[in-house]
Order: sequence, then structure tokens, then C-alpha cells
Amino acid sequence: MKYVLMFVETEQFAKELEAMGELEQRQAYEAVGRWFADNAEVITHHVHLAPVHTATTLRLDGAEPMATDGPYMEGKEVVSGFAEVEVADLDEALKVARSWPACPIVEIRPAS
Repeated sequence: MKYVLMFVETEQFAKELEAMGELEQRQAYEAVGRWFADNAEVITHHVHLAPVHTATTLRLDGAEPMATDGPYMEGKEVVSGFAEVEVADLDEALKVARSWPACPIVEIRPAS
């Protein structure tokens, strides 16, 4: 089965990452790189998204489509990236997600 693991960054996590020294930040990014390497056999695709302020939202629920700068809604949590994994079942997707070393929230959804 395919699942998408969405990595959700919180305001607190972003502040803590920004407050880290250069060495600590490098170690944090290296941990993420190791996670991708350790799980390469099940990851079929992954993307790191640009910061939320670069988003454009297209609303299709009016008479005419309307594009606006910025995210659809403001929040304290934003999806900062995702990985698609192909695993046997949800339990295996959860096992992969539990070892994620960065953002404090991982949302898991089946993909078709």
C-alpha cells in the first residue's frame, strides 16, 4: 500500500530550529538525511516544500476562480514536506513515521 507521510512543522519547532547554533542545525539536517537514507527502500517520492509565505491559494468555490498570495488559512502548524512510502500496511507506515527525526507531527494518509 502507498501512504503519504506529511511532515507538520509547529511554530515552536521552527523557533527552536532557528535558535540552534550552526553545528546543532547541521546535526538536525544530517539526522533527516539519515532518516531518508535508512528508509530509502520504501520511500518512492519525497519533497521539501518552500516556506508557507510563498504559497498561492486558488479558490474555486466562487463564480470565478480567485488566486491570492499566501496559504489558505493561517495556523500554528504547516506542512513543510512529505514522503510517499510503499509498505505492506498502516502498521509499517507508522513504524517508518515513528522514526522521523524532525517536525513533531507526521500525518499519515493512504494514497491511491
